[in-house]
Amino acid sequence: AWDFTWDILHAKQMLLENSLCVILALWFLPPQASFPGNLHLVMVLRPTGFFQRTFTDIGFRFSQEDFLLKLPVVMLSSVSDLLTYIDEKQLTPEFGGTLEYCHSEWVIFRTAIESFALTVKEIAQMLQSFGMELAETELPDDAYSIERILALRTEKYYQLKEDITTVTKEGNMLLCSLEEPDMDEPDKEEPQERSGDWETVNRLLAQLHEMEIAFDGFWEKHQLKMEQYLQLWKFEQHFQELSKAIEFLMEKQREVPDTGDNVSQVKQRVLDLENLNKMAQLTGKAQVVILHGHQLATNHHYALNLICQQCNELRHHSDILLEEIKRKHNQLQRTLDLLTSLQQCCDEGAYLLANQQMDKCQSREGAQKALQDIENFLESSSLHLYADPQTLYSDFEPILTPELKARIQMVQMKLENVRSMFENRQACFKKLADKQARPVQLVAPRPENPPRSKSPLFSPKHGNLLLKLRHSEMFIRYRWGRWNENGYVINELIETERVYVEELFTILMGYRAEMDNPTMAFLLPPPLQNRKDVLFGNMPEIYDFHNKIFLHHLESCVEAPEKVGYCFLERREDFQMYEKYCQNKPRSEYLWRQCAESLFFQECQRKLEHKLALDSYLLKPVQRLTKYQLLLKELLKYSTSCEGVQELQEALVAMLDLLKSVNDSMHQISITGYDGDIGELGKVLMQGSFSVWTGHRKGPTKMKDLARFKPMQRHLFLYEKALVFCKKREDHGDSHDKSSSYSFKHFLKMSAVGITENVKGDHRKFEIWYSGREEVYVVQAQTVELKMAWLNEIRKVLFKQQELIKGTLEDWLEGGPSGFPCCE
Repeated sequence: AWDFTWDILHAKQMLLENSLCVILALWFLPPQASFPGNLHLVMVLRPTGFFQRTFTDIGFRFSQEDFLLKLPVVMLSSVSDLLTYIDEKQLTPEFGGTLEYCHSEWVIFRTAIESFALTVKEIAQMLQSFGMELAETELPDDAYSIERILALRTEKYYQLKEDITTVTKEGNMLLCSLEEPDMDEPDKEEPQERSGDWETVNRLLAQLHEMEIAFDGFWEKHQLKMEQYLQLWKFEQHFQELSKAIEFLMEKQREVPDTGDNVSQVKQRVLDLENLNKMAQLTGKAQVVILHGHQLATNHHYALNLICQQCNELRHHSDILLEEIKRKHNQLQRTLDLLTSLQQCCDEGAYLLANQQMDKCQSREGAQKALQDIENFLESSSLHLYADPQTLYSDFEPILTPELKARIQMVQMKLENVRSMFENRQACFKKLADKQARPVQLVAPRPENPPRSKSPLFSPKHGNLLLKLRHSEMFIRYRWGRWNENGYVINELIETERVYVEELFTILMGYRAEMDNPTMAFLLPPPLQNRKDVLFGNMPEIYDFHNKIFLHHLESCVEAPEKVGYCFLERREDFQMYEKYCQNKPRSEYLWRQCAESLFFQECQRKLEHKLALDSYLLKPVQRLTKYQLLLKELLKYSTSCEGVQELQEALVAMLDLLKSVNDSMHQISITGYDGDIGELGKVLMQGSFSVWTGHRKGPTKMKDLARFKPMQRHLFLYEKALVFCKKREDHGDSHDKSSSYSFKHFLKMSAVGITENVKGDHRKFEIWYSGREEVYVVQAQTVELKMAWLNEIRKVLFKQQELIKGTLEDWLEGGPSGFPCCE
């Protein structure tokens, strides 16, 4: 309607400006409409000039046929004729009327109203589009993205609010310009069109206000839901982290038995539980998470039931963990108290008897004093010294295991020996106190080096008790056997093994596990992302082996030292995992050098209170492997006439072979240029550097071979199926990056290799020939011993292949094929 009205008025203005004619349309206007489109009469005001009037009449006649309105037309000669048809109040001054009308003002108002209406429509569309976006957008599953989306939507909400406020101000200004109609004076004459415009703008403002109220309500609900969703996501993240931590600690405490067979074992388990308890106390964060959950529930969170369920679950599991640790700790503490009291009674009794100076006890006074010391000890220790085994079983029944019962029986036998020694000493001193006899001269045992063990018998309080007991019958009865230097080594082996296991655990928990900790993720440098298996290799596998298996085997050797060698032999295959760890070491070191200065490692080191960086601890497995063979050598040194020597010797050989295998494999991974899978050649048996001369006995001889008087320096790798020749190359980098690599040259299949042990001119040389002496290589080792070691290993490979071929191609071998591997 507005566009149509604008076209009519524009045509009217054009006619007035040309002074041709004025077309006036009478129409019936309803109160709120601008133009109904129903014309009933056309009046034409003729120009006053003669020529203009004539021209208009002629033109009107010719165009009357084309006049689409087909309405009655009245031709008027003057303005006064027009007043006979239309009231002067309905005509503007140029037509002799009194109606005030400004066309430019009307255009301005009409344009402003139409623009305002279009803006309100656009605002409504933007609100609808924003609402659809909020409803259809799928929420992410990480806190950062959720917070970002919430921030962006909040920003857009305030932008829309600002737009609504701006449009409202424009509407109010337009409304004021139109002047509100006075409803108290309905008879007052005002233009109906102006009144209708005011009502239109007012209605648009009301619609805009209603949209704003609805939009505010919708946003308030959406914002609350988004904030609660973010709160729930964070709560569930903390819940999952704590649940995993509690489950991990539960698994660790399950691995700790609630009893033990000896004092050292029980002490270690008590220490393990105390460490777990400290870690469990860190999960006091669970109380914070539970409190946070209760706050969310109090604020009527939409996931109220889920939050309450997870809070209860977290509290339940946390309580079970702490209660189970406490129960085991109490039980182990009772076991420790029992074993300690029994063992302490034995140790203190033996200490008292060993420190009584027999030369001073030959007098009456000396004998009486020594006798009084014995009686005082017997009185103070009677509770344990004369304890009834059945009473002990009854009092400590909840903690007794078959192993612990056997241990108590063993201690009871020791106590019986101590009691017997006390009775004999009492009888002796009573005789001396009652009757003086000729003093007996005792010879003190020869001095020896101070002991290294941490046993109670070697504490400063006891002095050199072991030295005093070693050469006496009393000591033999007390310990039931000979204590020699291998005891110190076994103790060192076990104690250092415990320290090693604890260090591995610290590394895995303090560094490796932290790489998966979301709270530390922002500190993790990009090169470390998803690379923990490269940095730590198979250290978790090594830790599990030592913690769950090997340490317990070694601890069982405290009472049976002869089983130490068997422990290593029994687990010989398990130690092969160290080869995998060492092969990964170059990759691990390279990754460490890239990230050594990162804030992640600094924060982990600070938490652990380590003085050394992680790379020092990553060397622990390599250092431990070397330590084993040193301790085994030390044990063999003091066990030449003891049971289990053969197993110790075999264990030492096995560990030395493992070190050699690890060393060989470390060299193998530096081979470059080999076209194929080098693993198909079998296991590396030996590797080393040699001087090599080459020659060809058959076929054309190359001039460069004849001219080669100087040997080539080659690094040889002996595999089960081939002998590989490489050239050693040194990489000249900085102090960290210096390394050796081996450039592949060629290889000989062992199925076609033969050897000659002795070559004229040098005892260090031997000959390797290939394919019936088609190719001959003279190899010079650095020493004769190294030469013989290589020859022996090559013989083993050749004979092994010979036996294999004999088993499968027996008929063919009877014909004596030329070129069959052999030795000269």
